[in-house]
Amino acid sequence: MKKFSFFIIVLALLASCGGKKKKPSMTGEEKVEISDFIDFFQPVRLPFYYADSMMNKKQKDTFLISYKIFTQFVPDSVLGKVYGKNTKISIHALGKFVVPKAETYLFVKTTTTDKKVIFILAFDRDQKYAATLPSLRPDQVRTTFQSVTMDKKLGITKMVQRKNANGTISEGKDVYVFDRNVNDFTLVMTDALEDKPMELINPIDTLPRKHKWSADYLNGKRNLVSVRDGRRNDRISFFIHFEKNNADCIGELKGEAKITSSNSAEFRVDGDPCVLTLIFSSSSVRLREEEGCGNHRGIQCLFDGSFSRKKETKPKKSTKK
Repeated sequence: MKKFSFFIIVLALLASCGGKKKKPSMTGEEKVEISDFIDFFQPVRLPFYYADSMMNKKQKDTFLISYKIFTQFVPDSVLGKVYGKNTKISIHALGKFVVPKAETYLFVKTTTTDKKVIFILAFDRDQKYAATLPSLRPDQVRTTFQSVTMDKKLGITKMVQRKNANGTISEGKDVYVFDRNVNDFTLVMTDALEDKPMELINPIDTLPRKHKWSADYLNGKRNLVSVRDGRRNDRISFFIHFEKNNADCIGELKGEAKITSSNSAEFRVDGDPCVLTLIFSSSSVRLREEEGCGNHRGIQCLFDGSFSRKKETKPKKSTKK
């Protein structure tokens, strides 16, 4: 009788173990429940903070979400407005914050080869999708710093800081809150960054310029190719900054190019898919993007075009005897 009772207990334990619900995968294509989708995000404490300097940090694959599953609960237009159609996008869960008996906020990082955006998603108390706020989208300007913070009062602050040529810092910010009455994010305060264009700073300006190609090449006030001597005779240092489409698309690249012929040099670095050729003449330089340099520019423009050589201004000799 004791053996029979023990056998019944073992069967009951096995049955209870087999009855546990297996957590669905978020990287597949099968449909999942909204509760499983939200549970996949790990809770975070407020304030939640994320900066553009953190964007290059590699996320763990354990927090990866497939496009197919993500768009079961979030309209595909959310990603389409930023990335366009037929783009391979990596989607990672950064965390969530649940307001008791109210909405849930999900923090999501999305990346492609040339663009990275942090989204904040809001789901109502019934776990229905309500709204999305693109909260952090880094630009290509190296003198600006961007961040997003959600504070303990649920205010979301998008901050941009800019280092000016004189060493001062300019700051602008937008503050949003989720309005439960309209199920959307609402802008409640804005402090715009001053509109006057910042001075273009050339980080290699003080390097030697003895090489025949060492000079500044211009195409308007905001487009510069600066060339200086390299560390070795077969190399040149360069800095490129351009702004196209009324500064909607900005590119910037600093590096060292290897001289490949009597009038050309090539930028190519291990770990960077960008390959760029600089073609020189006595009065200009022409850029030719050979392979994708999307990590250094906006998606809708390329490193290309011709830049005219600026005549070097030499200091006047003293006439004093």
